[in-house]
Order: sequence, then C-alpha cells, then structure tokens
Amino acid sequence: MKPLSQPLFDVFALSLPRGHGFGNCPPKFAWASNDELACGVITQDVRHHRFGILVMRRREDYVWTVICKQDGFGEFEEAYTAMQSSMKEGAPPEPIPANSVRRTQLWDVDSRKPCTLFKLLTQKTHRVAGWMLNQLYLALPSPDKNWVSDFQTSNFHTRMWEVQLLACFREQGMLVTQPQRSPDFYIENLNGDEAWIEAVTANPTARYDHVNAEPIVPPKDLHERVLGAAAVRFAKTLRSKLQRNYHLLPHVVGKPFALAIADFHAPSSMVWSREALISYLYGIYSEAVDVNGRQVITGRKVSHLFGESQFPSGLFRRDESTHVSAVIFTNACSIAKFNRVGISAGALVNDFRYIRVGQFFDRTPGALRGIPFSMDITSDQYRSLWPQNYEPWSAELEVFHNPIAQYPLSRSLLPEATHWFEVDDEIVCASHYEVSILWSKTQVQPSSDNFDE
Repeated sequence: MKPLSQPLFDVFALSLPRGHGFGNCPPKFAWASNDELACGVITQDVRHHRFGILVMRRREDYVWTVICKQDGFGEFEEAYTAMQSSMKEGAPPEPIPANSVRRTQLWDVDSRKPCTLFKLLTQKTHRVAGWMLNQLYLALPSPDKNWVSDFQTSNFHTRMWEVQLLACFREQGMLVTQPQRSPDFYIENLNGDEAWIEAVTANPTARYDHVNAEPIVPPKDLHERVLGAAAVRFAKTLRSKLQRNYHLLPHVVGKPFALAIADFHAPSSMVWSREALISYLYGIYSEAVDVNGRQVITGRKVSHLFGESQFPSGLFRRDESTHVSAVIFTNACSIAKFNRVGISAGALVNDFRYIRVGQFFDRTPGALRGIPFSMDITSDQYRSLWPQNYEPWSAELEVFHNPIAQYPLSRSLLPEATHWFEVDDEIVCASHYEVSILWSKTQVQPSSDNFDE
C-alpha cells in the first residue's frame, strides 16, 4: 500500500453516495493499493474515538464500489490490519453486479466524430481536466445510456454541468441519487432535508465552435447587459424547463424542486451574464446613482426585459412560479474549472503555468466594483483562499431562492454555496466562503523551464 493524499482521496470519495459526508466519523488517514485498484480510509468517531474502515475497489468498468465498511475498532493497528486485508492487493477488479449496467468508457468514441471540446481534453494543457471529468462520470449514480455519446459530441456542456453539480453536491456531504429519469438528481442531507434538481444549460441560438470562438464584448449599456439578450436567453431556457411540469411528477409532488442553470449562450458570456439572471429572477437590477455627490447602489424594479418578445421579468414575482423553490447557478462551469480543482489540489503540471485572473467580490458596503486579482493556481496564496487548501467545487455555486416558493429549499441542503434570499423586501446573501469570485478567466502559459523551447 501507499499513502493517499487527502485531495486525491477527496476526488475518489465523490463516488460515495454521500460524498464527503462522513458525519461523526471523519477520515483520518487514507491509502491506495500499489495496483491502484483499491483505496482505503481509516475513520475515527469524534464521540467515543473508536476507529472505522471503509474500502473501495474498482469494478471491471473502473467504477468504484464499496466492498468493506466496519466500525468499532478500539485500536488504530487493528483497524489498519483489517483495512489492508480488505484491499485485496493484486486481485483482479471487482465483477460488475448482476443487473448492473457496464459503464461505457468515456474515451471510447466508437464511430462517432468527437467535438473540439472533447478533443481539447486530450491535449497536455487539459489532461488534468480530462482525468477529473472521467472520475466524476464514473461517480454518477445512474447516467443516461447516451451520456457518453452526448459528452463526446453535441451535448458536451450539458453533461459537463451535470458532473460538476454532482461534485458540488457530494462535496457538501449530500446524498445524491438518480432514481428517476427526471429530474436529474435527488439530494438529501443527514437531517432529512431534500430536493429534486434538474440541470439545464443556456445555449446559443446558432451553434459555434466554443474552442476557437472569439470572446464577445459585453454590452456597455447597463440596461442592455442586464435586461437584454442574456436575460432573454435565461428566460427562454428556464421557461422551456418549467413547461415540462416536473413538479407534477408523482415523486416530486410536495417536495422542493430547483433548476440548476449554466450559461453558454455566447462566447465567454458566463463572465458577465450573472447580473442578467438576477434581474430576470427578481425583476430588479442594481444601478449606481449620485446622492449628494457620492455614488451609491440602488435597486431598480423592472417589469419586462428588452427585445421584441417583451418577456416579463421577475420570475420569482409571479404566482405561476411558486413550484420553483430556487435557481442554482455558477459562472464557472468550464473545462478550466476542472483543471483548477485538480491542479490546485496537487496534480503535477510541470510544463505549464495556470494563471487565474478576475475580480473578488468586494464586501465593503456600497462598493461599486470587484477587487482585481491575478494568481498562479499552484501558489500558496491561491490555495490558502479556501480551508481545504485547494479550490473547492462549490466555490462559485450560488442559490437564488424564490421568496414565494410553495416548498422552499432549505439552505442546509447546500451549506457551502452562496445563498441569495429576500428579507424585508431586500435581496441579501449569505456566503460560506470568505472569498467570493465575481468572474474570472484562466490563462495557460508555458512554464519558465519550457518557455524557450
């Protein structure tokens, strides 16, 4: 056996039904077998300090399966011996259980023509993201039979968003299952709070090559930026999902239901479109005004979005939306995100440097803009932004709560996200992480050792 680093075990633990949710028995030490077909962890109960073990092994299709879970060891050495024996060093992979579907390998393109985004994962600059995406695909409880073909071709972004959500949910210790064809996920915490989540992406009206597309310049006019094409695209996308009446499905009736949306409607639009989503959901946008010679932020109510469609704004103001508990969003659903999590956690990338540039959210009352930053994601400065000492999956995750929801989404379901909710007619937020990033881009540069090659 060989020691397994905490960040790498954290990745493998995302295959557990509750992910990082170990309750009163957190992991203390982890190991991997030399053949890399098994990993084991020793846990310790915080109440009576007795030890436990959990051992996972790879199946024939590389999916992790738990083969041993025991508690009640009085001595560390006793637990260690039991764990080592259960890892079955040198044994073949575990058989696929009867009535279980063999997982198609993510890299098997068969006769399909892969999209440029999929091919990008084969390049050295993105090999960490490719490995991470594969681990999360293998962690999905029950992916659609066409999941791999979608990911390799025309629905790359949709499938990437699904596995990012899985990572966010299980990182926060949620039980995540896929017991029905739709909605996509059922999540539950140890307190019994629950919700159904449907993933959706805002896509372009005309397809474009995401790899080679030039980033568009966001509209300079504030009203066009927050009420224009981006807001309309969000509105149409969410309306399309709401028309499917997920809340009337027998397994969803009487339970919180949320839509999780990521934006790909235009090149690099996720960098600036967040405000448009907020304006559409709450029917309000922020504007800087002059008060006694000083600029302050004020909220402006608006009834309709720009454009010929005259979409009504304020989804969370209309009675027909009471069955939507919340809308979940991130401005960081990207291949770069999968690279950053792995690299900041310690994956070796000696040939390249990965620089993240953007703006931190400025929590100073009345602040008009973010705080610029530029950091190497392998630096101690960057890693120390988060208590995990690497970039968490949930760092940019935001939950916008519907103030008139019939079945509100409990904030304890996603405790490490940033939550937006209404208090006394004012929209306020509560953040888990001290640092919040408004927007960012990740630049890949040759390392100094290879710069002259």
